[in-house]
Amino acid sequence: MKYAIITGASRGLGEAIAKRLIHEQISIVSVSRTENEEIKSLAIKHGIDYKHLSCNLSLEQEVQEVFMEIAHCIFQKDPKEILLFNNAGVIDPIQKVGNLDQTPIIGNIQVNLIAPILITNLFFNKAQLTNTKVTVINVSSGAAVRSIEGWSVYCSAKAGLNMFTQTAALEQVGLKTTNKIIAFSPGVMDTNMQETIRSSHEEAFKDLEQFKEYKEKNLLLKADVVADALVDLVLRGEFESGKLYTIKDLLK
Repeated sequence: MKYAIITGASRGLGEAIAKRLIHEQISIVSVSRTENEEIKSLAIKHGIDYKHLSCNLSLEQEVQEVFMEIAHCIFQKDPKEILLFNNAGVIDPIQKVGNLDQTPIIGNIQVNLIAPILITNLFFNKAQLTNTKVTVINVSSGAAVRSIEGWSVYCSAKAGLNMFTQTAALEQVGLKTTNKIIAFSPGVMDTNMQETIRSSHEEAFKDLEQFKEYKEKNLLLKADVVADALVDLVLRGEFESGKLYTIKDLLK
């Protein structure tokens, strides 16, 4: 039996990943502030083991408590493999350095970087005591590898996530485990995050008009297309641990 844990599963890419995995007969643990009833209904319809837990990923203690519960629940079932999709992310604050507020800075780093590190650390630790293989997919961004004015915090957090992925992969090779970890850059998708970007102000984000144009000209990728490409890669298992994959790589 395989289990997939998906953060930010209530909408966007996380929702699309969950729906695809249900069709693949993979058990789902959904983690988000609110539950997606459509995913729940789909899991019931297909007879798939499904569980939802509410979690505010910006709160360190809550992350530790919720994912300890998830780990305890899943590892005792002795699954063949656990797929961990660290998908949840926040773009705010969109603002230039010098005009940033402290609270959203901390929240951004907590959700985009600290939570994935804490969760991955926990599951790699638990995997040492079992025969379960853990595969981690960290959802990154093109902003991790190029500077974008107004996105300093987001760029920094995602760049950190990429380096964490590379380093953790090296360590697992050294430890001779079966665990793998990759980063994935999904491209510019038609999601709520794009709505947040389009609602920002040009003085804070000079590329605002370009992102509005993406929507107007129907240039945004559909979340289900991106999810299918990612899940195909993961289920084939033919990927290099530590590598950053982009949607362009997968849609060639």
